[in-house]
Amino acid sequence: MPSAVDTPTGKLPFVVWVLAAGTFLMGTTEFVVAGLLPQIAGDLGVGVSHAGLLITAFAVGMIVGGPTMALVTLRLPRRLTLVLALAVFALGHVVAAVSSSFAVVLAARFVTALATGAFWAVGFVIATATAGPARATRAVGVMMGGLTLANVVGVPIGSFVGHYTGWRGPYWALAVLATLAAVFVGRFIPRTEQRAEVSVRAEVRALRQGRLWLALAAAVLIMGGVLATYSYITPLLTDRAGIPAGAVPLVLMVFGLGALGGTAIGGRLGDHRPVLTTITAAAITALALLLLIPLSTGPVTAVALVFLMALAGFTVNPVVTSLAVRFAGDAPTLTSALTTSAYNTGIAVGSALAGQALDTSLGLTGPPLVGTVSAALTLVPLIALALSGARNPARMVIQGTAPASADAGTTAPVPCRR
Repeated sequence: MPSAVDTPTGKLPFVVWVLAAGTFLMGTTEFVVAGLLPQIAGDLGVGVSHAGLLITAFAVGMIVGGPTMALVTLRLPRRLTLVLALAVFALGHVVAAVSSSFAVVLAARFVTALATGAFWAVGFVIATATAGPARATRAVGVMMGGLTLANVVGVPIGSFVGHYTGWRGPYWALAVLATLAAVFVGRFIPRTEQRAEVSVRAEVRALRQGRLWLALAAAVLIMGGVLATYSYITPLLTDRAGIPAGAVPLVLMVFGLGALGGTAIGGRLGDHRPVLTTITAAAITALALLLLIPLSTGPVTAVALVFLMALAGFTVNPVVTSLAVRFAGDAPTLTSALTTSAYNTGIAVGSALAGQALDTSLGLTGPPLVGTVSAALTLVPLIALALSGARNPARMVIQGTAPASADAGTTAPVPCRR
């Protein structure tokens, strides 16, 4: 794999864009369910809030799968790990598409999430290593841009197709595309061998930094805030804002555009002022979610606030991901996986609490209220991270990789700037 020094200044390696394509598919499958919940619930004979467990199950699978699969595949060639993850991903969608049992679909979602966790854990390490220290956050932003682009293109298209073909149509399409992606990744990700000194012990030792856990806590809370609301956005838009069901995919596209913009902003600003960027974005996210409670009765204000919560909320993601990987030093694989797990812990807890709030007297305002509290709490670890940096301005390092025929790679120090 090319090292960072082989890449012209300001230009990201092609590998990063390949990985972004993979995250596009996985982001589509994670979030498209939000737009198909009523159809899935009706077809499988469960309530909408019960069908929301499909979102929770995927998140739980990511929580477990990220660190577990990162350790299991630690000594495998990274390209092989990515190809196997995509193959299992495709198989999981086939199983779900042919089943009429909610329990089987739920299990398939969980297994699919395990594969997704493995892909992201390895993918983030490859992206940051090949991009180099100066462009690490930008590389993470591009890779996560595949995830957010899924909300702009994949989720609305999947929701639109599902509206006419049923929810199984998008699942079959994702299975086919994942198979093609496995071939594509196998072709363009360079063949590498893991370093002999890679060990579980080294990966675990990297978890001792307190600042790492502050970054992970921020990831949990910000994603929990945004996705608590997004998980049940369809009934909010149709039953409260009065938006026709056929127009919901367009609103999901607006959310995706906001998420894409936020990821780009975070990727650009995060290398220079990570803490300032995240604190500002988290505060705006909490405000947008709070305003959504009284102002979601109008379609215009509802759509505008959905855009704003995505724009601000997703600005935080690439910054805290890059910080976490950098804090891990030369053993970033498990940390990368835990970052993915952190986001999905937020999704799992946030969507579960939002589903419970939906069934209370709060009704459709319950999910945004849960989201407001979670986004506001994000400020706590972010402020603590800022204070920690002021007291102990430690330097961070990020792993470098090299081709299999070369030495193990290089590490380059990166100052953490507030």
